[in-house]
Amino acid sequence: MSSIDHYENFPVASWLCPARLRPAVAALYHFARTADDLADEGNEPAHHRLDALGEYRADLQNCLSQANIESVRWPHVFGPLRLAAHQCQLPAQPLFDLLDAFEQDVVYTSVGQGYRNRAELLDYCRRSANPVGRLMLHLYGVNDATSLAQSDAICTALQLINFWQDIADDLRRGRDYLPEGHTLSEELHFARELMLQGAPLVHRVKGRAGWELRAVVQGGLRILDKLDTRGETSHHTQLARPTLHKPDFIRIAWRCIRM
Repeated sequence: MSSIDHYENFPVASWLCPARLRPAVAALYHFARTADDLADEGNEPAHHRLDALGEYRADLQNCLSQANIESVRWPHVFGPLRLAAHQCQLPAQPLFDLLDAFEQDVVYTSVGQGYRNRAELLDYCRRSANPVGRLMLHLYGVNDATSLAQSDAICTALQLINFWQDIADDLRRGRDYLPEGHTLSEELHFARELMLQGAPLVHRVKGRAGWELRAVVQGGLRILDKLDTRGETSHHTQLARPTLHKPDFIRIAWRCIRM
């Protein structure tokens, strides 16, 4: 699972992904990316964004149903997704959970609402991040309860890391993901615990995908290392996104091998 600037929680159909799965992974990525655009891009008011996401949800329902109703507005998304859903027997709930999360982002941003506690934030991550891991595990034929729980831990950790590395940008856009009464250092520690909790999954996913997952885990931990060095600050709007350089990638590669 690699980060992509536009929709960072979704893995790319990289060379590490088996060729037979690349069309399905690409279809899922474009589904998530387009929904993210509808929720996030441009200057449309909140009610227009929610209307568009409602149309998108209806097209998803049609795509997954037996009815042969094609999308008028997004045929490039739902055509490939319909094929992937049929060929790979994709579970529907993770796809709808992603849309729930995008809709929540629109609503929370429009009213300037933050998260009252960690439980609320984790419930958001359950719908915004965990579905990605579960869909990928489904494609790889991994569906036991332990693997799903470990995948959820990794995906939630990745979502939280993404929040904390982009905390300044999010605050400027009216999104505050830091739970009330919690410090940034506490949340960085919690994200690290989650990542380590999910890390054994790398041994359950075989082949090249397992190595890609190792890179995801170690990349996330390396970003946490960089965030940890900053210490606690009350001026979150001044924090810049950490950058990984060649020495960081060498360290990540070595840690992947040691796993």
